[in-house]
Amino acid sequence: MSNTTTKHNDSLLRFMTCGSVDDGKSTLIGRLLFDTKTILADTLTQISNTSKKRGMEAVDLSLLTDGLQAEREQGITIDVAYRYFSTGTRKYIIADAPGHEQYTRNMVTAASTANLAIILIDARRGVLTQTRRHSYLAHLVGIQHIVVAVNKMDLVNYDQAVYDKICADYQVFAEEIGLAQARDIRFIPMSALNGDMLVDRLDNMPWYSGETLLEMLEAAPAADEEQNAEFRFPVQFVCRPHASADADLHDFRGFMGRIESGDIAVGDAVTVLPNGYQSKVKAIQIGDAQLQSAQTEQSVTLLLEDEIDTSRGDMIVKTGSPIQPVKQIEAFVCWLSETPMSTARTYVIRHTTRESKAKVAAISYKVDVNTLEQQATAELKMNDIARISFKLAQPLMVDSYTQNRAIGAFIVIDESTNNTVGAGMIV
Repeated sequence: MSNTTTKHNDSLLRFMTCGSVDDGKSTLIGRLLFDTKTILADTLTQISNTSKKRGMEAVDLSLLTDGLQAEREQGITIDVAYRYFSTGTRKYIIADAPGHEQYTRNMVTAASTANLAIILIDARRGVLTQTRRHSYLAHLVGIQHIVVAVNKMDLVNYDQAVYDKICADYQVFAEEIGLAQARDIRFIPMSALNGDMLVDRLDNMPWYSGETLLEMLEAAPAADEEQNAEFRFPVQFVCRPHASADADLHDFRGFMGRIESGDIAVGDAVTVLPNGYQSKVKAIQIGDAQLQSAQTEQSVTLLLEDEIDTSRGDMIVKTGSPIQPVKQIEAFVCWLSETPMSTARTYVIRHTTRESKAKVAAISYKVDVNTLEQQATAELKMNDIARISFKLAQPLMVDSYTQNRAIGAFIVIDESTNNTVGAGMIV
């Protein structure tokens, strides 16, 4: 993350908060929304009334993210709560992920789209098993920027020695799992309850001269700014207008989809996989507008110079790209279903716009998310994470998840119920 915070940043930043139960995740988000003045008056009135009913003198800002009645009654976060806010210089989507081990699948879901993770640590308790688990999951799903927020500093009298020890302990753990080498890790002391170091610095920690949390968020690069991946364009739909009165449209053949990574320009040589047909880009369209080039996250229509047999599920890449169709993949899978995974069953893997039936070839090991120990297993239960090999009926065009999160991810579907039962990251 750069230290430049003055320039206007139109990009969207998706970030998540995670930590142990009662570390203050919901309070942090509530304070962030409150201090950036993005809470509607009626919402503030509602949570003020709820706080008074509970006998609280101050407004309980954690109520802003606890959307389920069960969450409010128990005082914990169960579901992933998404909140949107803008500071005038940038837009944000926050995911408040549950901290308990039994909601691991919820956290993986939230982390899969995040560019940055805020990992909260209670200053009184230090680095816990849950801290390690959440850091591992953030590492697993490829989040590049980690902010370790040492919260509740007001309860340890804003003691710098406590903060320094927690930072040192976390750094040792980050080195152990390889997190420190591959990620940008920042540390910040704070009190979410009082607002220290979130939006305003206040005067309780003069020994900390670093950025506030909001300054870190304002300066963090968005995903598309760091996207150096190759051009990947899964075809969603082949547009062939047959009933048009316009004679020119009878020959129109456009390939519609979303650019998952990279960029493309008119005249670029492309290859359509899995068949390997080659051509050049004749035109790029968004609606009626003609573009000379397009990039990541734009939904466009590509027209090629040659008539090529292409359908939904094919992938257009630049000619010379190293990607090749494969009929066996190895991946880390988080099991989402209450029904255990069975090696005897056939599943459907949905990867971008393509589907393939798949069989479990082998389960290499299961990861104990608390100790990070690798364990032998014959099946996966809900919230389990394991390294698995799949044999595919149809070829898929894949990148590793570390190279390309969009093309390296897939979901596993139970073909009998059509339920999503697993989420995978290709290695």
